[in-house]
Amino acid sequence: MPTDLDPQLLPPIIDDLALQGWSRQEHFLPDSLTRELASECRKRAEKGALAPAGVGRGEALAVREGIRGDRIQWLEAGQHAACDRYLAAMDELRAALNQAFFLGLADYESHFALYPPGSFYQKHLDRFRDDDRRTVSAVFYLNQAWQADQGGALRLYPPGGEVLDVLPQSGTLLLFMSAELPHEVLPASRDRLSLTGWFRRRAL
Repeated sequence: MPTDLDPQLLPPIIDDLALQGWSRQEHFLPDSLTRELASECRKRAEKGALAPAGVGRGEALAVREGIRGDRIQWLEAGQHAACDRYLAAMDELRAALNQAFFLGLADYESHFALYPPGSFYQKHLDRFRDDDRRTVSAVFYLNQAWQADQGGALRLYPPGGEVLDVLPQSGTLLLFMSAELPHEVLPASRDRLSLTGWFRRRAL
């Protein structure tokens, strides 16, 4: 079934991940869909549906605003048409990554994330110490007319390379290998919206 994903984006994504372990693609999805997703994120926030994100997992999960300050809500299929379209596009991307890299990616999990002004997420890796299923991280930004002086960049620390700052501009998708790229979210002067998720391998 056709999705909103432009198939011409797949070769550069695959090449980037193979060569450098990360890929940044602007205009990843149609602008109209990106705006719908941003609107849905704001509506959920206004209703109080986004909860403070925790650090860790299982019994060790705890909210630590000194480490991360975003508010999140996980996506579930069938809740909203625009979200379902986003999930369908990411599933097509999952299939392409499997075909190119034989990663055994079984699913994709994702949540809305809203960072209020001044909040941040300290430097970290996306893979848990006791769970290695998260393989490729994906961040899709929903912020119209973002300016560099508003902050909020995602800062990547490529091994042996220069630090890279990616502004959270609407329509930009950032992919990177979850276990290999430390990163942090810098504070912003306005609300910072995204869909953040992970392509996961099957549990052993």
